[in-house]
Formats: sequence, C-alpha cells, structure tokens
Amino acid sequence: MDLHLLIDNLTNPALLFFFLGLIAVQLKSDLKIPENSSKFISLYLLLAIGFKGGQELSHSTFSMEIVWSLVFGIFLALTVPVYTYYILRKKFSIDNAGAIAASYGSVSAVTFITTIAFLEMEQIPFNGHMVAVMALMEAPSIMIGLFLIMISKGSRGNSDIPIKNVLQHALFNGSVLLIIGSLVIGFLASDAQAEGIKPFTTDIFKGFLAVFLLDMGITSGRKISDLIKKGWFALIFAIIIPIINGTLVALASGLFIEGVGNRLLFAILAASASYIAVPAAMKIAVPKASPSLYIPMALAITFPFNITLGMPLYLCIIQNF
Repeated sequence: MDLHLLIDNLTNPALLFFFLGLIAVQLKSDLKIPENSSKFISLYLLLAIGFKGGQELSHSTFSMEIVWSLVFGIFLALTVPVYTYYILRKKFSIDNAGAIAASYGSVSAVTFITTIAFLEMEQIPFNGHMVAVMALMEAPSIMIGLFLIMISKGSRGNSDIPIKNVLQHALFNGSVLLIIGSLVIGFLASDAQAEGIKPFTTDIFKGFLAVFLLDMGITSGRKISDLIKKGWFALIFAIIIPIINGTLVALASGLFIEGVGNRLLFAILAASASYIAVPAAMKIAVPKASPSLYIPMALAITFPFNITLGMPLYLCIIQNF
C-alpha cells in the first residue's frame, strides 16, 4: 500500500473528527451531536452529493460504461447477500443471517460520501453516474435478504413478512428518494443555476462531513462493546468480507471501467454495509433479527475499516493492477 495515500487519508481532518468521537466515548465525555442536527446533516450530505452527481452527469456523454456500471451495481446487490448468507448461517440464526447478509449486500451512503471527499483530496476524477449506481444498490439487497429468510423457513409465498411495506420502504425510503431526486434536479439545473447554490452544495460540504463523522465516531464507540459480546466470528466477518468484496470488485471493475475514481467508488460500494436503510427495513420485516448484532457490525467495524484502511488499500490495488 502507498504510505503517502495512507498518511493523507489518516490525517484528513474529517477522519480525525471521527477518531475524536471514538475517543470521547472512551473518556466517557458527554460530547454528542443533537439527534435533529445529525439527521439534518445526513440529509444535507445526500442532497449535496446527489445534486453534484446530477451536474456531473449532465456534462457526461452517454456511453456503454454507464450502462455496464448500473448493471454491475445491481449484480453485486443481488449476489453478495446470497454468498454471505450461507457463510453466516454457520454461526447465526436464519433471521440474523438474512439481516446481516442484506446489510453487506446493500451500501453505506456515508462511506460513499467519505470516499468522494478522499478522491477530491487526492484530485482523482470520478463520474456523476456513480451516485445513481449507489442509489440502485440498496433495494435489491433488502429483497434478496428477505427472500433467503423465507426460503430457509420453507414459507416461500406464505410468509408473515409484510412484503408490501418492506418493498415500499426499500424503494422509497428517505435516503434513496432524496439522493435520486437530487440527482435528477442537478441534472436538470443549468450551470448558472447550479453556481447560484454552490456555496450550499459545495463550499460547506467538507465542514458538514467533519461534523457528521464526529457523530458517527461517537455512535460507533458506543456500539463496539455490544458487538464484542457477540463473539469473534462477527468481528472477523465484518473485516474479512469487506476486504474480499472490495478487492474482487477493484480488480473486476477494470474489465469495463477505465477511470480510477469510478473503480474505487465501486470497490467501496461492494465493501460497505448499510446501517440505515437495511435496519429500518428489517425492523419491520424481521423483528426477531437482533439490531445489536447487524448494526454494530456495519457501523462500528466495517465503516471505520473502510474509511481508514479500506480506501487506500483498494486504490493501491486499482493503481497497480
């Protein structure tokens, strides 16, 4: 791994604020971000990245790379939950295995946004259509996770899972709707109109990201102890599976994608795990699945790994292969 990239990433102010949050928990500080403020910042980040992605897309020439990127993203969202589910079934119940598999097949918007900040810091270009790829990868994983649970229980079409409610949440939950809507708005806006709100969508973006990662650090620090109680298998899975997924996609994406930035975003999407959309859906569909297991795995282990060591690792693989 390039030591320069690793140092650049680990000394990134936004990431240092994440570590500050972790340290605050260990010191039993009362530091916290108000819940309403945290929710607003997360919505702002999704809005800003969606709008900027739409702007980038409006200046891009439609190509087969865009088509293949969308197809590949959906393919990952459908296949990752399947193979991870059967690994997880060796240690966990059907409900927990399905919920965790859905989490690791889905994506983390915050990890994606942090990676974009990393690419901008390293001055590596990427394309706006990757925002659409990210948005399309959430719903399929949720449905595959639920399908695997239904099959394993032998219920198939006679399940007590409220499929209609879950499908509606998977397709139209706030984060997906906001980022797709912002992407469309950014695509339709003219350069002059986009310039008018640039101070909001661009100039303050990194500052809000730093505050949000501080909040993520505090939340992660509080959940690590819960996960440790679940045993070593969950901890190892939460690191090894992202490395496998990220590495394989970093290599495979080179077959149809030329841009280093796009390939890194694909690798990080494959390596990330959802701790917002999937838990909300699983709470409705699979109440017996334990949130104290699949949320800390994604948020307290996989997320920190990806934004510290994962990004420079996958970028090194892409640049050398």
